[in-house]
Amino acid sequence: MKAGIVGLPNVGKSTLFNCLSNAKAQSANFPFCTIEPNIGVVNVPDSRLKKLGELVNPQRILPATVEIVDIAGLVKGASKGEGLGNQFLGNIRETDAILHVLRCFQDDNIVHVDGSIDPIRDKETIDMELQLKDLETVDKKLEKVKRAAKTGNKEAQKEEAALLKIKAGLEQGRSVRSIELSEDDRKEFIKPLQFITDKPVMYVCNVDENSATTGNDFVEKVKAAVKDENAEVLVLAVGTEADIAELEDFEERQMFLQDIGLDEPGSAKLIRGAYTLLDLQTYFTAGEKEVRAWTIPVGASAPQAAGVIHTDFEKGFIRAEVIGYDTYVEHGSEAKVKEAGKMRVEGKEYIVKDGDVMHFRFNV
Repeated sequence: MKAGIVGLPNVGKSTLFNCLSNAKAQSANFPFCTIEPNIGVVNVPDSRLKKLGELVNPQRILPATVEIVDIAGLVKGASKGEGLGNQFLGNIRETDAILHVLRCFQDDNIVHVDGSIDPIRDKETIDMELQLKDLETVDKKLEKVKRAAKTGNKEAQKEEAALLKIKAGLEQGRSVRSIELSEDDRKEFIKPLQFITDKPVMYVCNVDENSATTGNDFVEKVKAAVKDENAEVLVLAVGTEADIAELEDFEERQMFLQDIGLDEPGSAKLIRGAYTLLDLQTYFTAGEKEVRAWTIPVGASAPQAAGVIHTDFEKGFIRAEVIGYDTYVEHGSEAKVKEAGKMRVEGKEYIVKDGDVMHFRFNV
């Protein structure tokens, strides 16, 4: 699952990407310094994994990961191929969620592509380009569907009605994710078209160090502008985060964070936020060889969770032995959980909960 970092040129996308991953994307004070999308596989911070590691003392500990893609800056006219428009739109279509970076700081040394700082205008520029691209998609699909609807095909008529709603919303400057449709229509007719503005979004307000904990007027304007969008807003001092990421020593990093009033790097909150945005959750396996966090979609069944380890586990699934994370920590070991009669045996219908510690029985 991939989350794509998007925004206008020079808002801090590549600097943010560098904070999140150890891949050092080129970061420079001019537009389009990221030509090819950079992809980083980023560990998801999770204090539960550390705690399980302390209890089990395994040979290795493996965290869950999420892919972050740094995409070239978009400019006005991208939907018509301006700048790196077509490439940008193709790259963003391949992601599952959007991290939209907005510049919410003043700095005369860093040029803005439009000459002044206005995160709402910047947001609208990108929204409009993405909506125009989605409008192209819906128009193409409507051409085909209308022909079938005219023949009296009931299913085509239903699809036409849903697509016309999407078209009307886009023409009013609304993103697909904020247009009201029935769950069935959305699943059947809208999801397969992979509209760019249907992807879940988090707005990352890139602020100066002094605004890292409190935000500023720009941030308040962003929050007001997106309140009806069903979107997350995160405040992050990206330049400061980059400085923290450069420090090798853990104690030094903690002191730096304390100095600016943070209990953890904002980038950790962003990664967890991206994980949630992608509708993902974690279960754990815990043994002497390794304690590991596994990534599954929210709502996954026990066999589907087993299949993430190996397809044979899903095919030959018999049962899952399950311990809730809190129960595991309370008793201190798998053996003591068993003694207390708190280990559960679950079958194929079991829906995995975030934090479950699991062991699968299977037969191939």
